[in-house]
Amino acid sequence: MGIMSQLSIIHLLWAAMVFCQYEDYDFEDEYDEASDRQQPYYFNPNTQAQVPHFPFPVECAKECFCPPAFPLSMYCDHRKLKTIPNIPAHVQQLYLQNNDIEAVPAGPLTNATFLREINLSHNKIKFHLTDHGVFAKLSNLVQLHLQHNELEEFPFPLPSSLERLLLGFNKISRLSGNALEGLPNITMLDLCNNFLDDSVLKGKPFSNMKNLVQLNLCNNKLQTMPPDLPSSLMYLSLENNSISYIPENYFNRLPKIIALRMSHNNLQNIPRDTFNLPNLLELNLGHNKLRQVFYIPRSLQHLYIEDNDIEIINVTLMCPSIDPMNIKQLTYIRVDQNKLTIPISTYAFFCFPHIRTIYYGEQNINVNKSTQLRTPVFRRFLTPEEYQEAEEDREIHDHETEEDHEAENNYFHPYF
Repeated sequence: MGIMSQLSIIHLLWAAMVFCQYEDYDFEDEYDEASDRQQPYYFNPNTQAQVPHFPFPVECAKECFCPPAFPLSMYCDHRKLKTIPNIPAHVQQLYLQNNDIEAVPAGPLTNATFLREINLSHNKIKFHLTDHGVFAKLSNLVQLHLQHNELEEFPFPLPSSLERLLLGFNKISRLSGNALEGLPNITMLDLCNNFLDDSVLKGKPFSNMKNLVQLNLCNNKLQTMPPDLPSSLMYLSLENNSISYIPENYFNRLPKIIALRMSHNNLQNIPRDTFNLPNLLELNLGHNKLRQVFYIPRSLQHLYIEDNDIEIINVTLMCPSIDPMNIKQLTYIRVDQNKLTIPISTYAFFCFPHIRTIYYGEQNINVNKSTQLRTPVFRRFLTPEEYQEAEEDREIHDHETEEDHEAENNYFHPYF
């Protein structure tokens, strides 16, 4: 009996040892499924570069806060600062947004060679008060926020490590010839709400940005499409400009486009196959001067063509033929504030079997009077719950004002 007890104890100890080995084992170490998928291009603030060992507690500028839980981050935001404090050498994430900073001298950043992210948004930074090359010396910098400042020019030179650059809501009207050179890793560039016009883009500044995925040029002074965009582009924002036409075959060089936003321009006639793109999911052409529709690619899911001059939706132009092996994916169409007098032909539901919603809203049939079609919102395959939701939506839309529509369409999220 004693021998059996000892054997039982040995058996239990052996089982516990084996269990502990597997308890700490990460099965993803040998099979990383994510390695086969495209990695997101958004910057991950938890990703930290290798830094020398430093003692605790870490050094922190007296004007700022350095949380013990995040020893590589320094928070200096919303503190009415007028100057940048000296940045300790170990800091990787620096947050200086919402202050009164006008100048970016090199001195405070001299030792901060491990910086990966700087947020200087919502300040008063001016180009002529920014030391030349102050950011270029930060060889580990990945993300730079400079939106909502008073920059008159593009803040070059910049480090080649940079991946995301946000410059929206400034006063940039000039791009020097080499401003965007030496930035091979840029994936996202936001230049919305500046003073860029066609002359600034004649030098084709974006052509060498081979990894650019998202380009935001909304709310500028463009009258023509930006030339020579890189084939890597997937998200393009051109809202609130004065673009009147799209050159034929313009998008042939941009086969990866997923989302295209060109609302609030002066587009009138669009060549039939302009948007015949294999990956296009969202197309926003609202608030233009379009008179007719165009070909809808198989991949497109959301189409916005509200507030145009369309009198009839020619489904044959949108869908010349039906291919059962390549069913079109369109699910949502917004066509309010046009000049429609009748709903879209039922043939559309054969071409686009996935359509769930067509929003007709009010139509501008007369100059001084809007008319509402009998069915402001059409939805297919409604369950009782969906029917109730549709009725509630209709009541909401019936009480929406034009200001509500404008606010919705003017809202722009820089990350799509």
